Amino acid sequence: MVTDNHTDEELKKFYDFKNIAVVGMSKNEEKPAHFVPKYLAKNGFNIIPVNPTTDEILEKKSYKLVSEIKENVDIVDIFRKSDDIMPVVEDLLKKKGIKLIWLQKGIFNQHAEDVAKKNGIEFLYNRCMLEEHERLFSKT
Repeated sequence: MVTDNHTDEELKKFYDFKNIAVVGMSKNEEKPAHFVPKYLAKNGFNIIPVNPTTDEILEKKSYKLVSEIKENVDIVDIFRKSDDIMPVVEDLLKKKGIKLIWLQKGIFNQHAEDVAKKNGIEFLYNRCMLEEHERLFSKT
């Protein structure tokens, strides 16, 4: 699967956004949908879990939908199958201020990208927020 065409400089700027709603966040510590947001939280990001099957993850309130989140959301990081992306995008459009939709590795939905861009929201896909953060900001 190919990835979006954002440059490293554009990616670095996206990490200036600090409020990240994580759709599909998991309580299972072995799943990327758990350890990626946990890594982001340890690196200064405000993680907001979105998972309708639980009330709390990593000691943070979990929401059923992005549109229910009271605080500001800059990025919606999605851990769902490609076929399940459109309902998430339709819901998040109800919330004002979202700047970026980030689909994790192996995830892409062309219709979702078209809708996001039409609504002025940046769209990244088939990229891991943890891997990109380490690649762009690690002091090696």
